[in-house]
Amino acid sequence: MSQRTHWRHRLTVPQFTVVTGLLVIMAGTFVMASPLCSTDAVGLWEALFTVTSAITVTGLSIIDVGKDLTPFGQIALAALIMVGGLGLMAITTFLQGFVQGRSGLRQRLDKGRALDEFGVGGIGPTFNSILITASCVMGLGTVILYSFGFTDIENHGQRLWAAAFHCISAYNNAGFGLWHDNLVGYKANPVVNAVIGSLIVIGGIGWRVTNDLWTKRFQLQRLRRLSLHTRLVVRSTALLITVGALGLLFTEHFAPDGVMYTLSFWERLQVTIFQSITTRTAGFNTVPLSIETLSDAGLLLIIVLMFIGASPGGTGGGIKTTTFAVLMGATRSTLEDRNEVIIRRRQIPGELVLKAVGVTLASGLFVLLMTLMLGLGPTAGGEPVTGTYSFLEKLFTAMSAFCTVGLDVGVTANLNRWGQLVLIIGMFVGRLGILLLLAALYGNRPQNRVGFPREEVYL
Repeated sequence: MSQRTHWRHRLTVPQFTVVTGLLVIMAGTFVMASPLCSTDAVGLWEALFTVTSAITVTGLSIIDVGKDLTPFGQIALAALIMVGGLGLMAITTFLQGFVQGRSGLRQRLDKGRALDEFGVGGIGPTFNSILITASCVMGLGTVILYSFGFTDIENHGQRLWAAAFHCISAYNNAGFGLWHDNLVGYKANPVVNAVIGSLIVIGGIGWRVTNDLWTKRFQLQRLRRLSLHTRLVVRSTALLITVGALGLLFTEHFAPDGVMYTLSFWERLQVTIFQSITTRTAGFNTVPLSIETLSDAGLLLIIVLMFIGASPGGTGGGIKTTTFAVLMGATRSTLEDRNEVIIRRRQIPGELVLKAVGVTLASGLFVLLMTLMLGLGPTAGGEPVTGTYSFLEKLFTAMSAFCTVGLDVGVTANLNRWGQLVLIIGMFVGRLGILLLLAALYGNRPQNRVGFPREEVYL
């Protein structure tokens, strides 16, 4: 009996996080499927998919949020997005402290390390600062959208809720919208594009970077005063947004049948910048996305941007911008025949380079495995799917789920239960991270102190 009651005391931080995340999803599923939150169109399966997508701040949906959820259900969905976006890891780590009862130095160090892995960046006062920062940013965005953005909504209560919900969804990089076409109706609205895009970027770069920029806001003329992490995140984010926007302008210029070809230059510029921002992290869209409306080159570019994703400490997914920067630095060092990775006159530890390679390779293989599993849908799911999909569409959907982006090319809602289960697992694994999941599966293993002889291989 004593062993049964104290099993939870032996859980590691990653294991406790996985267990608590599953429990939160299960509880949220039953709440979301209740008549208080949804209509008859939402059963347990639809609720499970929606809650998983909200907790993992993905944004993929098989229901119409504005029609199938009651006002209370929409509030519950926003709360789940907040839980997942602002740090499921932080919350479960605090809970673990209560469960274990004691917290020595080793436990506190493990908690801080786990929070850093998840991207929240500390405990106690730091988490309070995260909540305060998020509240201020989302509150300001709500006021601007209410006053100048969603002015076409005449009902003031509905306009206020629409502004608040989309700000919550944008800051937490969730991508959920209250309308079936997401933000297509506001593709030419500069206020909506600017506010939603800014919230996505601020949430995506993480609290560490935001705090560093704010505390040194009067010293930004000397970028060296910023940490290397902040400089890498800011430069990588700006570069990826620029490259993504120019890339979409270029690829869709040669797609006369595409949805962007008929837009004016100003509208096309707004759409490409917004989609470049939301592609890596959030999942909002201001134009319909499908294999008919975008070129194959444009879809492939979006897949690459989704894979890179947001930044460590942010609310988005992907392999992270700093991982991409470290890989580029390692590539440059290899081409220059150097034995160390130097970025901005700073040497990157070899352990971080190995971690970047491991995360990238493991994530890529997992996405390919998801794509393969989606191909088994028509036979393994036990029910037919609506239509057939190309490899590019399946890869796009798998990448969107794993990187917790939430962009959809019309595949998700038409998949059978097997395909949607693949996406559910992909969203959960992608939000926790490959390394955290492996740590939860293997637990704590003693460090191997045995040395081995070296031998060269040909590359």
